[in-house]
Amino acid sequence: MPPKAISASRRSAQIFERLAHANPHPTTELLYENPFQLLIAVMLSAQATDKSVNRVTPGLFAQAPTPQAMFALGVEGIKAHIKTIGLYNHKAAHIHQSCAILLHQHQGQVPRERAQLEALPGVGRKTANVILNTAFGEPTIAVDTHIFRVANRTGIAEAKTVNSVEKILLEVVPDSFKQHAHHWLILHGRYTCTARKPACNTCLIADLCKTVNTAP
Repeated sequence: MPPKAISASRRSAQIFERLAHANPHPTTELLYENPFQLLIAVMLSAQATDKSVNRVTPGLFAQAPTPQAMFALGVEGIKAHIKTIGLYNHKAAHIHQSCAILLHQHQGQVPRERAQLEALPGVGRKTANVILNTAFGEPTIAVDTHIFRVANRTGIAEAKTVNSVEKILLEVVPDSFKQHAHHWLILHGRYTCTARKPACNTCLIADLCKTVNTAP
């Protein structure tokens, strides 16, 4: 049945049913052991790959596993560990500043409130959503380039901005799938629905994809 023959909500449900069946327990590919380390890893991942972040965080976290230790490391000490990551100068400064705020305002703990997360230097809505979802189990959906692409290509959330895509996804993704929707979509975009050469021939949701079924 072509995707236009069923309702958008039903098509969305079918897409996530299949993604869930293929990968019942998806999670981030970033390496971390606690909410603080996840926060640092996600901050480093901006405009960088998870693989590149995972190459530097083991050494960084071994020396500075807590906000106290990271702050004591100093900006230059942080830079020494992350200099292979893009924008490392800015990221090192943001990490150091964020650790100061965690220590002085949050007793060294990563806050669970969105406004408090977004008040940290270098933390925007996407990063806050990842932390809320992955560290604290909130049903948020962080929209990155992969999710933006998959949402628009499949037709489950067609919009021109990441915030609009997020809003639509929160409306159309069934509640039972919201907890893991971010990870299913990002992994699908990373390994199947890639930017340059999407693997439509082997895609498990190709028959539900608007782009595939409207192509000339």
